[in-house]
Amino acid sequence: MVSETKFYDLLGVKPDCSESELKKAYRKKALALHPDKGGDPEQFKEVTSAYETLSDPQKRDMYDRFGEAGLGEGGGMGGMDPQDLFSQLFGGGGGGFFGGGGSRRPQGPRKGKDLVHRIKVSLEELYVGKTTKLALQKQVICGKCEGRGGKEGAVKSCGGCNGSGVKTILRQLGPMVQQLQQTCPECQGLGEQINAKDRCKTCSGKKVNQERKVLEVRIDKGMKDGQTITFKEEADQAPNTIPGDVVIVVDEKPHSRFKRRENDLYVDIEVDLLTALAGGKVTIEHLDDHALSVEIPAGEVVKPGAIKVLRGQGMPSYRHHELGDLYCTLSVAFPDSLPPEAFPLLEKALPPRKQASKVKGDVEDVIMDDVDEREANQARRGAGAGQGAGMDEDEEGEGGPGVQCAQQ
Repeated sequence: MVSETKFYDLLGVKPDCSESELKKAYRKKALALHPDKGGDPEQFKEVTSAYETLSDPQKRDMYDRFGEAGLGEGGGMGGMDPQDLFSQLFGGGGGGFFGGGGSRRPQGPRKGKDLVHRIKVSLEELYVGKTTKLALQKQVICGKCEGRGGKEGAVKSCGGCNGSGVKTILRQLGPMVQQLQQTCPECQGLGEQINAKDRCKTCSGKKVNQERKVLEVRIDKGMKDGQTITFKEEADQAPNTIPGDVVIVVDEKPHSRFKRRENDLYVDIEVDLLTALAGGKVTIEHLDDHALSVEIPAGEVVKPGAIKVLRGQGMPSYRHHELGDLYCTLSVAFPDSLPPEAFPLLEKALPPRKQASKVKGDVEDVIMDDVDEREANQARRGAGAGQGAGMDEDEEGEGGPGVQCAQQ
């Protein structure tokens, strides 16, 4: 159902006519009404303007939904010169009946606000993909009154604000006058008024109703944090307004084991000391229901902090699903203690102990103690920052590192 049929009536076609039927009807009308054939210039103008609108799919959609009001200021006019359009269809030049045509372009109805919703997604779900449902409450144009708010012709422009929805008031402040704008109390900012008896019983004159809408959101594998999924024109509806979009923003949740950078994954793997020295297998649980068995060759000694890569075991890329790489940082789990009977075997299997270097002067025997967590953190800062970094926190002041007091 179309909002109005004036343009279709001018061309003598039905609202569901095809493009070829539309063009054929215009050719017939234009030939009969052309001023060079003795026709009325104004009627020729109207018919040409109607065809210009309906032959453009976007303009036709706007006209069907909102009528001439949906075509912006000037209605269907303001586009191509009628003579130019006639010449395109029939050939030849134009006469001087219509001037140069308007330069303003239709602006159309305004678009409503987009509804943005963030959805938290785990790295596992981004690895395999996911389909979820999102329920939302939205405003829809009342089907009973078709967005009028009441009976046809009952809605009138508010006389208190001249349809603007706001009133300007003057306030005397001593010798000065202050100008303020406030919502019109007569129409509550709607710009329209309607008698209570004429209001639509379904929407109570609000022109819209609340409706529950369920959207099926497909999280494709390989999507990234911040990526959006758009449901076009699924936000709130309002009369003479194009609905905004519902925009779903992917919010990737941090993972306990894996870190992601583009399509590559990063993971820390702990290897026991025997496997690190003599080889063996390490199992890595992946983001889906399978695991990776990684062979460490015998004779290859794994050093703490070594980085290895598993090609093609990272994240799938968006759309094409090409797999990135998986980077593994290896650490070695050392035992807390060893039985004395194992020492001879270790001395036989491992390289000999490093001999102490000769030093000048006396050698003092000392004992190495364990440190608590606070001392360990302080030692790390001191080793990393160089001279002066071993200072206690109290000596830095309450503001902490990087905070200085300025004195004058």
